Amino acid sequence: MKILAIIPARGGSKRLPRKNILPLAGKPLIAWSIEAAQKSAYVTDVLVSTDDIEIASIAKDYGAWVPFLRPQNLSTDTSSSYDVVEHTINFCEKLNKSYDLVLLLQPTSPLRCAEDIDAAVNLLNSKSADAVISVCEAEHSPIWSNTLPDNLNMDLFENEKYRDIRSQDLPTYYRLNGAIYLLKTERLLTEKSFSLNRNTFAYVMKQERSIDIDTKLDFCIAETILNYKGNI
Repeated sequence: MKILAIIPARGGSKRLPRKNILPLAGKPLIAWSIEAAQKSAYVTDVLVSTDDIEIASIAKDYGAWVPFLRPQNLSTDTSSSYDVVEHTINFCEKLNKSYDLVLLLQPTSPLRCAEDIDAAVNLLNSKSADAVISVCEAEHSPIWSNTLPDNLNMDLFENEKYRDIRSQDLPTYYRLNGAIYLLKTERLLTEKSFSLNRNTFAYVMKQERSIDIDTKLDFCIAETILNYKGNI
């Protein structure tokens, strides 16, 4: 099966300016995702979709395929990942290049590795799935979370069922970590969403590989993990 890995990396970033090419443990942030895809045993092509000339140049330096600069209308704060991927698939079809699976790799998940990508592909095949999405165990149980009224009263904050239960005895919850979205191309284009209504399975990733960089703090955490553990 042919797999197209798409790494979306627009130039604009408000919380952490130019984050997609900031140096992380000696390499631009985007390089980590490019190299993970390249090392996969299954990925056919690694394509970077960007509106930014500098990002495009760096991506090419690391061996990614950058056949176009993304249109500005798909490079705003409100542009959806689906629209970016659909544009990429349509571009490839004009070159007579078709793919059975699309693998969306956000560059903000630099600790996801080729091992994770290959495990996700193996899971999709073993389950005869239409999609595999990565998750990790939630760092804090949502059972101990709630909204607060304006006066900060906590009378109804805790669920009485779990009030005196130790944290280690609570049910295990998982969250989307944003690292891997692997879908059959046909289902993706039909439903126009990465959240299919059936036949999707979860690939459970380690928490230490699930950092999603959105802020300077996230960036520092990722760099600390890389410097501490080396190749995780």
